[in-house]
Amino acid sequence: MSTATTRAGITALGAYAPERVVTNEDLERLMDTSDEWITTRTGIRRRHVSADDEFTSDLAFRAVDDLIRRHGAGVLDGVDLVIVATNTPDALFPATAALVQDHYGLKAAAFDLLAGCTGWVYALAAAKAFVESGQSRRVLAIGAEALTKVLDWNDRATAVLFGDGAGASIVEAVEMPFGFASMVIGADGSGGKHLHKGSLGRCLPDGTPLGEHLYMNGREVFKFAVRVMDTATVQAIAEAGLTNDDISLFVPHQANLRIIDAARERLRLPPERVVVTVDEYGNSSTASVPLALAHALDTGRLVDGDTILLVSFGAGLTWASSVLTWGGGRG
Repeated sequence: MSTATTRAGITALGAYAPERVVTNEDLERLMDTSDEWITTRTGIRRRHVSADDEFTSDLAFRAVDDLIRRHGAGVLDGVDLVIVATNTPDALFPATAALVQDHYGLKAAAFDLLAGCTGWVYALAAAKAFVESGQSRRVLAIGAEALTKVLDWNDRATAVLFGDGAGASIVEAVEMPFGFASMVIGADGSGGKHLHKGSLGRCLPDGTPLGEHLYMNGREVFKFAVRVMDTATVQAIAEAGLTNDDISLFVPHQANLRIIDAARERLRLPPERVVVTVDEYGNSSTASVPLALAHALDTGRLVDGDTILLVSFGAGLTWASSVLTWGGGRG
């Protein structure tokens, strides 16, 4: 539970998904798969795919542009830290966050954060810590991903799952009862062999070979996801001093509809209190949760005063969950 004198919260949100859409029917023409096979196993019907000349920084820029469109030109005033959570940075260095800082002329520190699909919720945890400690006044926390650029499009086990996108948020001090009531983050590196993509190294320390494209052991990741979606959400709710009945809206990582349904049933939440966008965006990794939040806002399902439960999981293996009360910012 947050006990700091200053409580941090999300006061502004923006999102972006690339214009190009790849449907399950499109994939039927590329590989041995079908719309029925994909939908029944994942719930995914479409995914947004970045253009050939559109990279993670471009997606981040567009999400920040949407943040400005929604909240006005002054939304970036006073930002003194930029965090970009991504698994597909434009380069190992400079950080994509530094490119964002320069693009908008911000007088801010900047760094990237890599925590698999969990990255944006990890970025919120970092932003919360910076704000509540007094180190930062306003943090621009972004999740941006161009995972389709590192997929093997001949591998139906992974190519059908992922999409691209970005979400941008402002984290700053808010008045009670708004803001983060709890934040849970964790990792289990022993599971790293189940979800990875090579870079400089040829193998993990345990000898697991790293390839050019994203690799996922779907069975093991599924079991891990179902387990941590349960334990992490229960812990976040308890640390916030609440019960499941207090949750207005559950916004999970959009990886697989079966995983979301399993988590919803364990939490005993009705479908109308769960945000599901996996059918439209697929698994957009670090952009998954902010895209789902933006969808909830745009459809009127998320309003000031709502108590939200966030949860995500990803490569590492990592997980994060948080309970927050929405609002208290610039609207």
